[in-house]
Amino acid sequence: MQNTLRDNRGFTLIEIMVVIVILALLAALVGPRIMGRSDDAKIADAKVQIRNLESALKLYKLDNGVYPTTEQGLAALVTKPTVGVIPKNYKTEGYLESKQVPQDPWKSDYGYLSPGEHGDYDLCSLGADGVKGGEGKDADICSWDIK
Repeated sequence: MQNTLRDNRGFTLIEIMVVIVILALLAALVGPRIMGRSDDAKIADAKVQIRNLESALKLYKLDNGVYPTTEQGLAALVTKPTVGVIPKNYKTEGYLESKQVPQDPWKSDYGYLSPGEHGDYDLCSLGADGVKGGEGKDADICSWDIK
């Protein structure tokens, strides 16, 4: 009886090595695919945030007749501006639920220009590199380019 218990106690070295090889193959095949998707997720997140900021800007204009100026910036969506055109019908709770202007997924501030070169305002993230222009993950994400 003791011989039977001793034989069934654990895994053999061969069995453990086979499992390690299988796990290594899975990591080698799946890992790069998962790692490359984080850039795509950040780009999608930036587009969603820009759309949310655009909605808040439209509500601001609906209440006050104008968009915040470049000088007032996106901060005008959180606190009532004290410079430039002072809004008369400003919502006391502001226009963003979070009560703060979000940063883009790369921890940089969104660029805001009003009046803009592409419409009433321009709203942009400079992408992963934080520099104007670029391609791929470094490309700018701007309100007028989002479909």
